[in-house]
Amino acid sequence: MMRSIAFAALLALAGAPALAQTAGEGAQSPRAVIELFTSQGCSSCPPADKRLSEMAGDPDLVALTLPVDYWDYLGWKDTLARPAFSNRQRAYAKLRGDRAVYTPQMVVNGEFACIGSDATAVAQSMRQATQEDARLPVALATKREGTRLTVEIGEGAEGAGELWLLTIEPRVSVSIDRGENRGRVAHYANVVRDIAPIGAWRGGPARFAIERAGLSDAYVVLLQRRHDGRPGRILGAAKGPAL
Repeated sequence: MMRSIAFAALLALAGAPALAQTAGEGAQSPRAVIELFTSQGCSSCPPADKRLSEMAGDPDLVALTLPVDYWDYLGWKDTLARPAFSNRQRAYAKLRGDRAVYTPQMVVNGEFACIGSDATAVAQSMRQATQEDARLPVALATKREGTRLTVEIGEGAEGAGELWLLTIEPRVSVSIDRGENRGRVAHYANVVRDIAPIGAWRGGPARFAIERAGLSDAYVVLLQRRHDGRPGRILGAAKGPAL
């Protein structure tokens, strides 16, 4: 679900303070962001769901579950799916040029796709995604005070992109009554419940401050390139203390 955020303030500072001096939840530059596109109606997905849950325990990674809705016609409507997640997966595929959209699919750093249940393929995608930069090249620092979230972007890249706020449910279990996984209980980690744009980034250090009602410590912030309106390479990420 794509929604705009009510802005209390939006600052893009040419000379933002160094991230190391930022109070709050601290500067983060993870090794990679992994997005798993999965479905409760997909019999091949449970092994990938388990793998993603294991990856979510690595503090050096941002591991996200994005349930898609295009298998709902098979007899079970995914209770966590959002059309926006299916559209995001299709946009990645179109930008890559392979148009490969399937479940379970992992996308690493917005660029490298693989079968999410294939350990060898996942490892290869991780190597491809991190061969130039051992970590995401742009550090982000976040600080939450009540309903206000401040995000500071550090040095590391020029160009343009967009900053996104993802609302996360850290642990979800679902009993499936019909379809290919009938009788199973599906277990998920870091389920994305909402994706909302924070603002445009024009390169270099910047600071964004936003207001959002009901904001909890289970969130992820992504700094991501945009290509013809499609999401591209992920440059930076930070996660809230509940993840």
